[in-house]
Amino acid sequence: KESMEEKIDYLLFQDESMIRDYQAIQRTWFLKGRQRIIPTYGKHCGTKLIGCLDYASGEILCSEKEHYDATSFLEFLVFVLEYYPVGKIVMILDNARNHHAKLIQPFLEENKGRLELVFLPPYSPNLNLIEGLWKWLKETVINNVFFSSVQKINLAVQSFLTWINEQREIVIDRLCVKM
Repeated sequence: KESMEEKIDYLLFQDESMIRDYQAIQRTWFLKGRQRIIPTYGKHCGTKLIGCLDYASGEILCSEKEHYDATSFLEFLVFVLEYYPVGKIVMILDNARNHHAKLIQPFLEENKGRLELVFLPPYSPNLNLIEGLWKWLKETVINNVFFSSVQKINLAVQSFLTWINEQREIVIDRLCVKM
């Protein structure tokens, strides 16, 4: 394939995640017969994230969005190209409909030599390394915790993302497959 002969400067794994305000209880200790109770609002609110993991550096780029649609995905692609102003970017991602939308096709054509999307086979989240980030985030920040507002969820998520971007070796060791 033509792209495999070209130098790849950035290999990014991209995905979306919803951090809900009604997280489940995960691996916690409590006295027998006294299960821990975590209150919820029942509003089904939360934070919608679009992010990517840079395989080589362990850096996480993440953006908060109101919707998962073609427009928000296009905005994220623009953000990625602005963040990496030079070099060839290959982005590994799933086959969500918004990733194939007609709206983004002119942008992809315009940036053909610089940005290439590589789609994973259906039902293969295990091949998308950023899925491990979402699991890590939920285990560390959200599970077994009640936040009194969506704003507090957002602050906790942003704090986690800031912390892991300062711990790139930990990110690489935990999320990136060693060759």
